[in-house]
Formats: sequence, structure tokens, C-alpha cells
Amino acid sequence: MIGVGIVGYGYWGTNLVRNFSDANGSRVVAVCDLITSRFPALQARYPTIKTTSDYRDLLKNSEIDLIVVATPVSSHYEIALHALQAGKHVLVEKPMTATVAEGEQLLEEAAKRNKMIAVDHTFVYTGAVRKIEELVRGDHLGQLYYYDSVRVNLGLFQHDVNVLWDLAVHDLSIMDYILGVQPRAVAATGVAHIAHQPEDIAYLTCLFDNNLIAHFHVNWLAPVKIRRTLIGGDRQMIVYDDLEPSEKIKVYDKGVTLNPTPEGVYQMRVGYRTADMWAPQIPTTEALQVEALQLIECLEQGKTPITDGKVGLRVVRILEAATKSLAQHGQPIAL
Repeated sequence: MIGVGIVGYGYWGTNLVRNFSDANGSRVVAVCDLITSRFPALQARYPTIKTTSDYRDLLKNSEIDLIVVATPVSSHYEIALHALQAGKHVLVEKPMTATVAEGEQLLEEAAKRNKMIAVDHTFVYTGAVRKIEELVRGDHLGQLYYYDSVRVNLGLFQHDVNVLWDLAVHDLSIMDYILGVQPRAVAATGVAHIAHQPEDIAYLTCLFDNNLIAHFHVNWLAPVKIRRTLIGGDRQMIVYDDLEPSEKIKVYDKGVTLNPTPEGVYQMRVGYRTADMWAPQIPTTEALQVEALQLIECLEQGKTPITDGKVGLRVVRILEAATKSLAQHGQPIAL
């Protein structure tokens, strides 16, 4: 039985407590939060869970094997580092750290102490994203041309990170899992419409080898909520709409063919292929439950989780480069 200690009992912390409490093979031993007024509701539902306002109490508890960090990103490094030094495994909320240097130090500490560090990139564990990964890796789409993502809504404004670190982090983790390749450069532009606050609208472009391009639009000021991704290849194309209640994935058998004319390869005839659309059936199990069960299995069997610290660091590396590009008005930054 894996003992779990959760630091942070806000909106996401409540989901973490529920899923680790329900998962076979784990039990939530203790929860830490600075806002102690949240504890009565917690203890009414989970009377055996201990509570504290000092996360170091969890590090001292010998019943706890895994520390889950669900706090603002500025505190991730300190809490995760102390947890690793105390001999605990760690699961950190996204993004893993505020800088690449912090992420690298956490990976070094975990390796030195032979402890697991994983990142809560929850979307990777959804049935929809795992099905898309299966289609892309199975070469159903053919040569990939583009990856285009829109994640916009009205609020919630964050005061410690900009909209890229808040929203694009989801889509970058999804892209990392689906494509399995890293961009060679990134460029980002954005604007802060409220004085002395982070950027609330941003556009991020990732450039890959083989003419693959990825683009992300994130926005806290949109009048509607959109969660849509398009992935295009020369054989098939995918539309992933996370807000669709049933057909979240639609696969279109459409593509473009380039055929050289007899006059030579510099004169190309463009052909368009249109055929059927189909929507694959996907599992509906809650992503966080899938993630919790996988982490428990990894700890019990010594396996590496899908979203380990290396994945978290790759995403932070893109976000840090994007922040530099923002400051330089969209100048591409090599990775």
C-alpha cells in the first residue's frame, strides 16, 4: 500500500485526494494546506486523513511514500527538493518548475536518491489523447505537416505566471506525448492588457525538422471556451475537440498529393483527396484515476511513468524559451 501525502488542497488538490483515496494500492495519509478553513470539509468526508499547515510534517511521516505537490509553480522546486531529500517519491503539478535550472536539479536529486519524480500532465492520461497517440505513432496520418491548437476562455487570470505557463503547458505536454520529437526552435508573441500583470494572450510557434510546424493560441480574454487541436498529415487529419461530449476525436481521410508534371519536378500538380470521416470509440475513465493507478504500479514495480521528470523538463524548456522570445518580440529561440 502506497502512502500518499498531498501538499495543497485547493481546486485540484480535492481531485487528487479523491482519486488517490479511491485508487487500489494507495491511501492518502495526510494533507497540507495554508488555508486551514478547508480542513473541516476534508475531514468530514475523509476522517482518517491527517491535516497540517506545514508541509514538512508530511516529510517526517514514515507512512508516506509519495508526496504530491499541488501548489503555485513558484513553490514547486522547494517542496519537491525537500521531499526528495527526505527520501520520498514526488508527483508535481504542471508546470514542473519555474525554470529549466530548477528542473535539472530536481532530476539530479531524484537520480542520486533513486526516487521517482513525475509531473501531473493529466491530459496525457485521457482516452482521447492516448487514442491520438496510437493513430499518429501507427502512421495513420502519414507524414505530419502541422499541429495546431487553440485553448481559450474568459479567465481565470493568474498573477504568478503568464498565459503560456498556465494554458499552453497542457497542449505542450499533449504534443510531447503524441509526436515524440522535440522542436528545434520556438517563437512567441503576446500582450498583457492589464498593467503590471503577465501576458493574457499569446501565440507560440514550434519549429521542427522535416517542415513540421506547431502553433498554439492561448487566451484568458475570449468570450467563449475553446479546446480544439488539429493535426494534419499527408494521408489523414485529426480534429480533437475536448469539449465534445461524445465524438472528441474525428479522423478525416483527407489529404494533399503533389504529382510532378512531365515538364519537370518544378511544376507540380496539386491533388486533393476527400473521403470518409470516422470517430473512434475512446475510454471514458477519468484521466486522474488512470494516472494515479499508473503511478502506483510504477512505484510497486520500479517502472518509469509516462510523464516522468524528463517530460516535465522538456515542457519547461519550451516555456522558458518562449518567455525569452516574448521579451524579444517574437525572435526565434533555438532549443
